Amino acid sequence: MTRFHHVCEVCLRDEITTPDAAYEAGWDYPPRMGSFGVISPRVCPACPMPETAWFAMAMQGRTQEQLTDRQRAAVERIMGEPESLMLTPEEDAAYE
Repeated sequence: MTRFHHVCEVCLRDEITTPDAAYEAGWDYPPRMGSFGVISPRVCPACPMPETAWFAMAMQGRTQEQLTDRQRAAVERIMGEPESLMLTPEEDAAYE
């Protein structure tokens, strides 16, 4: 099964895992939770959703210009999905 980076937009934890394993571990991450390229929370099991770019925009009415640098980076990563989450050849080889 395909592995890719799962990056928490709150704490920046980065795990390389499969979508099924990430879902079972409690990650809110596509394709099991939401869709690639659509702004929604990207959080690990330990982090709160209210600190996400999605929460700031959808629930607090903030514009992209009003987001924190970390939230803007998350939006950029989300808009580049799934390519922005793909493994490098070296990372991929480590899992063969």
